[in-house]
Amino acid sequence: MKSHEVFTLIEEITRLDGSKYMEVSNMVQNGRAELAVERGLIKQVRILQLNIAHTPHVQAYEDYVNEHYTMPEEDFKTFQEWEKPAEVQDEVQAILHENHIG
Repeated sequence: MKSHEVFTLIEEITRLDGSKYMEVSNMVQNGRAELAVERGLIKQVRILQLNIAHTPHVQAYEDYVNEHYTMPEEDFKTFQEWEKPAEVQDEVQAILHENHIG
């Protein structure tokens, strides 16, 4: 089943190896990331920007994620990092730029 997520924030996720990446997300997904921290699946998550504008770049990224991923249930055992092809990564970079991050 496809997701119907609407993205409203940008967060920074720290992997177990200490490397970090930025993710465009929402409060529910952020809650899943917080659970992943508690379960030792990632090291840290922190919100960098709330209430981002719903620009065409955000819409394009939402469309990609909703087509390829689903919201994990609360009993998840692994943290899934969303893989992004180059053109989708370009959309994320545009979102970060629009929000003066990175």
